[in-house]
Amino acid sequence: MARRFLFVLGSSRTESNTEMLARRAAEQLPADAEQQWIHLAEHPLPEFEDLRHDSDHVRPTEGTTALLLDATLAATDIVIASPLYWYSVSAPTKRYLDFWSGWLRTPGLDFKATLAGRTLWGVTVLAHQESEVADPLVGTLNNSAAYMGMRFGGVLLGNGSKPGDVLRDTEALARAKTFFAREAPPARFPYEAE
Repeated sequence: MARRFLFVLGSSRTESNTEMLARRAAEQLPADAEQQWIHLAEHPLPEFEDLRHDSDHVRPTEGTTALLLDATLAATDIVIASPLYWYSVSAPTKRYLDFWSGWLRTPGLDFKATLAGRTLWGVTVLAHQESEVADPLVGTLNNSAAYMGMRFGGVLLGNGSKPGDVLRDTEALARAKTFFAREAPPARFPYEAE
């Protein structure tokens, strides 16, 4: 199966530091790897409504929800590119992940089985020098991948605050060159670690 990368951009601004870093990493992908970029600020999802126990789920056929669902199902690799907001993913990114809960219960989708074995990656830029402050974001993505039976490629971390700052982070730019080249292991919850 040819690789198809979905880049879900969760920043509130276009050409954010996180997007710049993700694009630098994407430049290294093989020419035959398809790329789809969806900026959540340009394609906002509606409020997520948890209908697990009291409603039938229907597959969306139009609008942003259908766009994101179809793109997610088609991807072999999903890249969550979210800046570090209050030590986790941005609100639009979290909403996108919340929609996974509804898609798990949508008849005929087999959402979990479809995503099983595929790879989840993360890209984030933070203003802190200490990368440990991004641990909650990394945990959110790792645990989501583990629950779905996906692989987890880790999170490419960069540093910056003002627009364009990440382009001065030479270490992050160097890591971006090989970020997608390595084999991603199956995701594991922390309590499953060896």
